[in-house]
Amino acid sequence: MWNYSEKVKEHFFEPRNTGVLDDANGVGEVGSLACGDALKLYLKIDPASETITAARFQTFGCGSAIASSSALTEIIIGKTVDQALSVTNQDIADYLDGLPPEKMHCSVMGAEALRAAIANYRGEAWSDEGHDDGALICKCFGIDAGMIERAVRVNRLSSVEQVTNFTKAGGACKTCHEKIEDVLAEVLTAMAAEGVIEAGPAPTCPVAPSAPIQKTMTNLQKIQMITAAIEDLRPTLQRDGGDIELIDIDGDTVMVNLQGSCVGCQMSSITLSGVQERLMTVLGKPVRVIPAQAA
Repeated sequence: MWNYSEKVKEHFFEPRNTGVLDDANGVGEVGSLACGDALKLYLKIDPASETITAARFQTFGCGSAIASSSALTEIIIGKTVDQALSVTNQDIADYLDGLPPEKMHCSVMGAEALRAAIANYRGEAWSDEGHDDGALICKCFGIDAGMIERAVRVNRLSSVEQVTNFTKAGGACKTCHEKIEDVLAEVLTAMAAEGVIEAGPAPTCPVAPSAPIQKTMTNLQKIQMITAAIEDLRPTLQRDGGDIELIDIDGDTVMVNLQGSCVGCQMSSITLSGVQERLMTVLGKPVRVIPAQAA
């Protein structure tokens, strides 16, 4: 599991500005429930001054996603539209006193939702699903080249592993790693030509040859891999008085029961998110992990 700052915990336990904003005149949606993270951002913008007077959000995701969304609304309320457009995902992470590298994609999702909401307010076309031919890089998470380029430029990313941490691209089946390398090399070359960074060696893929991509598997193999992964996680939970039990597997949905101190714990959604990411890494494909009682 990851170490979270007190401010991340604060905005997760007591998120600001949640819910629907009925009189919003700018709405942005990014992510998808199938991918495990989704954010809908509502803005109320004064047309005369173009100042954001209110902002609310609805987020499906882990604790970092909720905290990042909450922080975003606090940052942008009172700013003009142009000022808000200068807000980056790093600003969101800094506001929260940092995020684990593996969770930086949550702050990127917030920045992308903000861009989408402002585009909606201005009547401009925006869709994180309507990709041009060839622009979609990661099919598992619906990440296109534009989002990767923005993440690389804003955060000075230089490896495929960093791109995955900041966008989730390449975090499931890994078949898009070569495409990510191509985008990364193109952006870094452009940044070097612009004098933004110094020219350096081409990025390399971090996947070791000893970790082959799992393309197909039988149902029995999938069950065995999920069972083994959950068994590996149990000692970590048991050290804190908790536990987890595998209940059922329905397609790509894994149903579990949290036990012991994990029952009713405010951090239970973060625990489930950690289990989900572990299973996605093991299986090489997106899965959903939900409490059995919610199925």
